[in-house]
Amino acid sequence: MNVQKTPWEAVNGVLLLNKPRGLTSQQALFRVRRRLRAAKAGHGGTLDPLADGLLMLCFGAATKFAQRHLEADKRYMAVLQLGVRTTTDDAEGEIVERRAVQVSRSQVDAVLSRFIGAISQTPPVYSALKRDGKPLYAYARAGEAIEVAARTVQIHSMDVLSLQNDQLALTVHCGKGAYIRALARDIGEALGCGAHLAALTRTASGGFSLEQALTLDEAEALAPADLRGRLLPTDVLLQSSPRQNLDLALAQRFLHGGRLSGLPVPERADPGAEVRVYGPLAAGQTAVLLGIGMWDGGVLAPRRLLCAEELLLPVAPVAQPPISPFRTESFHQDATP
Repeated sequence: MNVQKTPWEAVNGVLLLNKPRGLTSQQALFRVRRRLRAAKAGHGGTLDPLADGLLMLCFGAATKFAQRHLEADKRYMAVLQLGVRTTTDDAEGEIVERRAVQVSRSQVDAVLSRFIGAISQTPPVYSALKRDGKPLYAYARAGEAIEVAARTVQIHSMDVLSLQNDQLALTVHCGKGAYIRALARDIGEALGCGAHLAALTRTASGGFSLEQALTLDEAEALAPADLRGRLLPTDVLLQSSPRQNLDLALAQRFLHGGRLSGLPVPERADPGAEVRVYGPLAAGQTAVLLGIGMWDGGVLAPRRLLCAEELLLPVAPVAQPPISPFRTESFHQDATP
């Protein structure tokens, strides 16, 4: 018997999901993507299976701009298990050492102050960072020793929620690339007892908070059309960039790779700045997001454009073949927690 499958469709926008523990970010993404029947999808900032909380899911056009969100500040609630070190620096790893815990609140406060600001952090060996094309966890699982280079990350603030039963609960506000597992490991060493990350919840990312997110059960309970109605528009990822408005003729030139001159420079658009570009696709239509461009010597040059499916409206034909001077790097996913 032939079973007719529902085709994948062009779906564009952003969904804020409260990812449950026990699922990878990719598994959570696939379940929502399958519900939406979305042809193209990605996520902005991986959460480990151990972690729950805010996960930004990007569909269609939004995947082109997800990199910007990967670089946004994030906030977490973390629980550190003091006195126990593990192979992975979290509760999923094997225990490698136990130590007695004799830690006071004043000691914790003194140690945490050393981890505020720009700090040097060595990522966990069990991470998705690449070395010679292979993720670090592949070397670790194979028993191969590999040196992991330290890097500078920004920790804006940490506040103690509680210290009881050898567990330290914290809120953490950090910049891009910071591993909370590594932070737990290093705080434990500084306290002299060792530690690993026992639980983690991402409470905010960029300008979005966990309170705005749907649970996975809520998302899967909605009809596809209703779930699409919960998507945020693609340009929520670009709100920090200056805006450039074009008329119909200039919008068509821009969409087909034309470099535009003689335009008023948008506010906050310094030389080399990226701007989000809007324009109508036909006479009498409301302006829509066309893509991003870059200001270079008084010229607005296309950098990342939306295609017809991502615009969800037909693009008017032109006499000459389109030119594509903008970069076409593929969307990639962040490996940090």
